[in-house]
Amino acid sequence: MDKINLSESFSEFKEFKDIDRPTMMNILESVFRNMIIKKYGSDENFDIILNIDKGDLEVWRNREIVEDGEVEDENEQIALSEAIKIEPDFEVGEEASEEVKLNDFGRRAVLALRQNLISKVLELEKDNLFKKYEDRVGDIITGEVYQVWKRELLILDDESNELILPKTEQIPNDYFKKGDTIRAVVKQVEMRNNKPLITLSRISPVFLERLFEMEVPEIFDGLITIKNIVREPGERAKVAVESYDDRIDPVGACVGMKGSRIHGIVRELKNENIDVINYTSNNQLYITRALSPAKVSSVKLDDENNKAEVYLSPDQVSLAIGRGGHNIKLAGKLTGYEIDVYRDNVENEADDDVLLDEFADEIESWIIDELKKIGCDSAKNVLELSEEDLLKRTDLEEETIKEVLNIFKSEFE
Repeated sequence: MDKINLSESFSEFKEFKDIDRPTMMNILESVFRNMIIKKYGSDENFDIILNIDKGDLEVWRNREIVEDGEVEDENEQIALSEAIKIEPDFEVGEEASEEVKLNDFGRRAVLALRQNLISKVLELEKDNLFKKYEDRVGDIITGEVYQVWKRELLILDDESNELILPKTEQIPNDYFKKGDTIRAVVKQVEMRNNKPLITLSRISPVFLERLFEMEVPEIFDGLITIKNIVREPGERAKVAVESYDDRIDPVGACVGMKGSRIHGIVRELKNENIDVINYTSNNQLYITRALSPAKVSSVKLDDENNKAEVYLSPDQVSLAIGRGGHNIKLAGKLTGYEIDVYRDNVENEADDDVLLDEFADEIESWIIDELKKIGCDSAKNVLELSEEDLLKRTDLEEETIKEVLNIFKSEFE
């Protein structure tokens, strides 16, 4: 056999992905040089000529021609009598090039070479796949469900690379069968048993962030920034957004006309409720917005302990807490505060209040009119003011004011 023919091996290599021509040639040359070193001790005087298209490889050994009996290194030198068998015109001092035949290496060496070659190509393919997906952590991947197992799904990407979507990274309402198209974000890439393991996720906040980038051009272009995302997968999510351009309403842009933009995201997340709120550095206002759709009456902050007391009317408390406590839990995660909800008693107190006109039989009408002039319509409105304030703001005398206050106080004792 005049040449080392690798056609069979090359036909297998065509199936390997992400290996370019120069890299393949380097691998081939490296493997053959290792085999040459094992047989001859050195590869410095060998030339390797590769033809990947035809699957041919030629190995030539170059040796200095010396007189018969003066050969000191058979790998570096060749006797004249042997050299003229290659080319009759050779003379002492010239360099003789001789093609090395496949049979010269021996059957075992050739088999080991082929195995080593395949091993190196597979190793390179694994490294390339690892590096490729390591750079894509946090990106959305679209793939096809190839196999459904109890604890995970096997996904194939557009290049037939194997990706894993564990059950723990699926939305509770997810249901996929073989052949379905699926979208998920690359969560983690690691080498396990010398093989790249690419893990996907559909419950990661990053997945929701990437969906918003795909659906909302203003976010993709950087005009709107997502400040924070928290999720209870399949139940509820809260997204805080901010715009640096006063002309752009960040919430309106994310929701879209009649919810056109957010509907696609909600469908992808199996009808997960998504609250989009305006971010603010005012923590009280931020907490108020985070508890949407509940309407908050007031917020008291304890910044040292990162706690917040939120007061709402009784009919808003259940909205603030949400089904299964998801709303208040997500609001706490979004704002960083431990939120406690209290029923507001303002309405009940208003029910107990008494209008000034109802004291007409005890207090003269002109005094009542004087109090109304400063914005007091009820007894409790007046009691909220001090004697000093009433003296300054009305034309009433001190004794009259004391008398009126005593009447109002006795009403609530």
